[in-house]
Amino acid sequence: MLLRITPRAKLMLKRTPLAIAALLAITITQTVLADTPYWYDDYSTAVRTATNEGRMLLIYFRDEDQTKQAEFQRVLDDPKVAELLNNYILAELPIDATVGTKSGTTKLMSHDSFQHMAGQPGIAIVDYVDSQDETYGYVVSQFPFRDRRVRSIQQMQTILSLPRGSLTQRTLIYAVRMHPERPRSTNGAFRRLLAVATFQHSRLQARMQLQGHHSWESRFHQLSGQLPGHMLPTEVCAESWPGQNLEDAAIECVHSWRHSSGHWSAVSADNTYYAYDMKRGNNGIWYATGIFAKNR
Repeated sequence: MLLRITPRAKLMLKRTPLAIAALLAITITQTVLADTPYWYDDYSTAVRTATNEGRMLLIYFRDEDQTKQAEFQRVLDDPKVAELLNNYILAELPIDATVGTKSGTTKLMSHDSFQHMAGQPGIAIVDYVDSQDETYGYVVSQFPFRDRRVRSIQQMQTILSLPRGSLTQRTLIYAVRMHPERPRSTNGAFRRLLAVATFQHSRLQARMQLQGHHSWESRFHQLSGQLPGHMLPTEVCAESWPGQNLEDAAIECVHSWRHSSGHWSAVSADNTYYAYDMKRGNNGIWYATGIFAKNR
């Protein structure tokens, strides 16, 4: 690891007596080390650390192209990105990294949990925050480097700031937040009550293989009765093209909402609470749901 000392610090060292300069150099080095995210190079050790500390585990599946490595390192070195990385346990692994199993070893990327990485370099996040949560131990983000382009600073800031939730929930929230018009529906609090409802309705649409606000009146009254105050829920639905991968499908669903004034008005509005989710049907189409709540 390279430690960078600023020109001002170099000038201070030149003008300082040798013994004091040595102590100052140690202090500067310690400060840099304290601010530098630590990356594990062993998956099992990283998992154990994340479990013990109750934190998210972020895995960087490294591109073997050194130019791409250097390009992504510049993204990771961005001060805002580096600050957000401090909330995670970090692991940097080659894309052919293996993990031990009862029957021997297997390639980590070949596990079904990482299927949306498509064997490509990129970022994956596993939730080890709370063993009582449904997402505990599950991969909750998968963002391969699309078309071999590393993730940008803005994309990494968005990924690292997503609320805790399932893989499909977080991917759709990411797509909403990355839309160029910056819709405001996710500026409120991610609410579990609404998250359960978006999961259930996305699953219903996928089973029916039909997009729509099926049984919305019943769902509306059920949610209204459980929301605080005089909040009323609003719902949006969308579907992807057949055969799209998870991230492309999420982006397509947001694109569909943008082309409907009524839906986009809901997606763009400020809300007290929100939730998004999506589910793929047997027809290869992803069905998405967003539900929002605020005082009227």
